[in-house]
Amino acid sequence: MTDAAPLGVWSAPGRVNLIGEHTDYNDGFVLPFAIDARTAVAVAPRTDEVLRVRSSFDETPASVPIAGLDELFASAAPASVPEWSTYPLGVAWALRHAAGESASAHGLDLAIASSVPVGAGLSSSAAIECAVAVALDELWNAGLSKRELARVGRTAENEAVGAPTGIMDQTASMLGETDAAVFLDCRTLETEVVPLGLSDAGLEVLVIDTLVTHAHSTGGYRERRASCERGAAAMGVAALRDLTLDDLERAASVMDDETFRRVRHIVTENARVIETVRVLRSDGPLAIGELLLASHASMRDDFEISVPELDTAVEAAMVGGAVGARMTGGGFGGAAIALVPRDRVAEVTDAVTAAFSASGFRTPRVFTVRPSAGAHRDDPGGASPR
Repeated sequence: MTDAAPLGVWSAPGRVNLIGEHTDYNDGFVLPFAIDARTAVAVAPRTDEVLRVRSSFDETPASVPIAGLDELFASAAPASVPEWSTYPLGVAWALRHAAGESASAHGLDLAIASSVPVGAGLSSSAAIECAVAVALDELWNAGLSKRELARVGRTAENEAVGAPTGIMDQTASMLGETDAAVFLDCRTLETEVVPLGLSDAGLEVLVIDTLVTHAHSTGGYRERRASCERGAAAMGVAALRDLTLDDLERAASVMDDETFRRVRHIVTENARVIETVRVLRSDGPLAIGELLLASHASMRDDFEISVPELDTAVEAAMVGGAVGARMTGGGFGGAAIALVPRDRVAEVTDAVTAAFSASGFRTPRVFTVRPSAGAHRDDPGGASPR
């Protein structure tokens, strides 16, 4: 490690997915927004050709020669470095390949700190990837666009970490704007900023972190993705994005019940995303509550990725006065979100906490988030996570 002063601090946000779950890797539609919890990376120069990464959430640093990145990631999730370090190191590896000879890679020390809760479905991993990506892009003169950097983050997560996620998280973290969501077509990667109007409507987004942790690179996530691929093959389409609601009757006749229910979730969820964008534009955020509830029911019953804590969070939030609520993220734990009138936040929080206590669950972490700006450079040497 060097004693050099930081060259600057770069940061990127976590994200909440307003609606559109598991549609991303099916070439579908999603509507996430960046949040005001961020991951920051302070970067200092080195005199050698080594990348060293350390973080506030793991005492074990990792150092790798830049020339050794290809060997390190010859296979996903290498055991020779701490698991958390595969995210920033994977970004360095993917960025060098994406930029080619235009990148002037040189040794750096990266110190990472984050206020994005880990395991809550708020994409703490994409926040790390995007913060590191914007830093390295600038310091290595890679010249990549934010959309290209989002793809770098996805490559790192898929091929270096070994998590089969789509590109939604990185896109939201890169392209987010204040009080707006990012409508993303995951096939074309076309994006459109959709104003949410939460502030004018007097609404807050309440996150209910169940504290039930999950891991994307294991079990259930892979199984759901495999089911979707089987369903697309049975219907003779490239991806479930190519199916509409009118195709569901035929789908039910050509696949087993479990695969059909997985397919039905994706097809109906894509339709809900498109309808949510339409309703936001025509009627505003107070009118999307039923769409959020329908999304949760589909994830609970058809995709089967909810858990009792998430169901309790959604139900209690509605009892407390929420406009709408749903689980968010990959599932099997993590968080739910509730759209709540500003003057009912305390009441909804109390209702959720009481319901968890009555069910014998751990007390959830409940907090508000606001749609915020995407990845960027902060004041040199002076910024830190919220």
